Amino acid sequence: MKFLKHIASAALGIIALTGCTNLDETLYDQVGTQNYYNTKNDVIRAAFRPFEHAYWSICSRHVLNELTADQLITPTRDGWWDDGGKWRRLHYHQWNVEDGGDAQTEWNGCFQGIMQCNYVIEDLATLDPSKFGFTQPEFDNINAQCRALRAWFYIRLLDAFRNIPLAVSFNDVSLNSEGQVEPKVVFDFIESELKDCLKLLTKKESLGSNANLQGQWTQAGAAAMLVRLYLNAKVYIGEERYSDCEKIAQEILDGVYGAYEVADRWDAAFDWDNDNCDEVIFGFPSSQGYSYWLYQGDTYWWTVPARARYYFNDRKAKAGDHNTKYAASPSYDLNGDLYTYELGMPVQNFRKYEGDERMKLYRNLGDSKREGMFLFGYLEYIDEDGTKKRVRAPEQPYELYIRDAVGNFQAMAPDKWPANKNSNLMNGDHNSGWHFAKYPFYSDDDAHQMESDYTEIRLPEVIYSLAECKLRSGKKAEAARLLNSVRRRNYPAENLNDVLYAPDGKVDLNEKEMLDEWGREFFAESRRRIDLIRFGKFSTGTWWDKTPDAGSYTEIFPIMRPILNSNPALKQNPGYSN
Repeated sequence: MKFLKHIASAALGIIALTGCTNLDETLYDQVGTQNYYNTKNDVIRAAFRPFEHAYWSICSRHVLNELTADQLITPTRDGWWDDGGKWRRLHYHQWNVEDGGDAQTEWNGCFQGIMQCNYVIEDLATLDPSKFGFTQPEFDNINAQCRALRAWFYIRLLDAFRNIPLAVSFNDVSLNSEGQVEPKVVFDFIESELKDCLKLLTKKESLGSNANLQGQWTQAGAAAMLVRLYLNAKVYIGEERYSDCEKIAQEILDGVYGAYEVADRWDAAFDWDNDNCDEVIFGFPSSQGYSYWLYQGDTYWWTVPARARYYFNDRKAKAGDHNTKYAASPSYDLNGDLYTYELGMPVQNFRKYEGDERMKLYRNLGDSKREGMFLFGYLEYIDEDGTKKRVRAPEQPYELYIRDAVGNFQAMAPDKWPANKNSNLMNGDHNSGWHFAKYPFYSDDDAHQMESDYTEIRLPEVIYSLAECKLRSGKKAEAARLLNSVRRRNYPAENLNDVLYAPDGKVDLNEKEMLDEWGREFFAESRRRIDLIRFGKFSTGTWWDKTPDAGSYTEIFPIMRPILNSNPALKQNPGYSN
């Protein structure tokens, strides 16, 4: 299995059977630093334990960054999926300190990961590398990976809450802040750590060598995190760092931190063999039977209809059944008319340019191949008895006809629209909203079912960040060419003149189009919220049934009540009640 090809994956595979959600432990014996580290593999296993936790933790980030934004929704479906209003509160930006849920999970999960990293970093400082057969560079690399992972957790916390404590030690709590520190302090810490790690991490020296490094932070991974940090510096600390973002992004593209290139297919970075994709800068290794949180959790497994197993023929997959949590925000009202909002309508955003490969109906083609990203209309399949059938709604007597609209359609013919014209989050059924499969759902007889690694950072993010920086500085043509270097793979050659940005094509690039293009290329990749904030749209924008917020305080989440109660030194974020 590819999951065991490299050190990080092996370590993750060993610990994958331990749960991340239940923190209660049964103590059978005592193992401490002084008697745990006996072999080289002991050191490796300890160093990569936080990586499994990190992979598990992506689910809460995904919810917070996508369901609060304009592209993904969780509508009610024949009475399903209200869950006490938790998805409504995210969608309408009406969360409060009592909600708990994913905001609390994000806080706890990230700080748990930080303390796991701190524990390992401090342990490593007590060890003699030569005793375990490490060269000094090997040992420094392992330590730097834990520091880079800790920085990744801190970026997430800075993004979600802004005002957070700084904890740098597991053993000596006097080194940690008692309460929150200024965002600039956390920002500077992340920046310093990543810059230092650049000198210590492994560099990917050639194309085609990604598999050996998948699951490990490399020089390019740390540099790409700096790109994320600098691109959003104005949001995080009120200081523009676009010039720094541009500099390090260009260095990544110039190969200073390793050899990477854009894949020739949009789906290559998400497919079963994406550990060999040179577009992937950092990914969490996955494999059926080990860790596959992108499938097993609600990150991508719940992006398709509940009975999609019949369409995919993955009826025996070992990750539970599909569900209908996520759909694309609608483009049409219940008269069949196109909405005119500036934001939202992701399907229409894709449809804007003719021939987009991603717009095809998702189909498994056999032999570990697929096409298309969306599920819409009737989903037809051949049953085990050879009968052609259509996917049906769960517990309801109607065949699905999935629409780019939200309402109560049930068994209504495709050309009909309901009398009740009230389209909102609380008034949907199982036909409401296009579904999507960014990662493939291969059939039970496919050898590579659920083999896709989770792609956390890929080269187009660096390219798009650089393009945005250039656009903001007035270098429109340079920005356009950067975006086109990625976009051209999505369209047939004969359409390129009509879909590429000028001067390569006819399309004018401006800030609105830049935000739209972020939405197309990184659809459902756990980042839409920060892009809206950076462009000044998150709290002020209107999309579908979502109206502007009462204030910009919603651009960060509150500190949830149980967290406040656990530490009296913590202060509530501005705009929220204590």
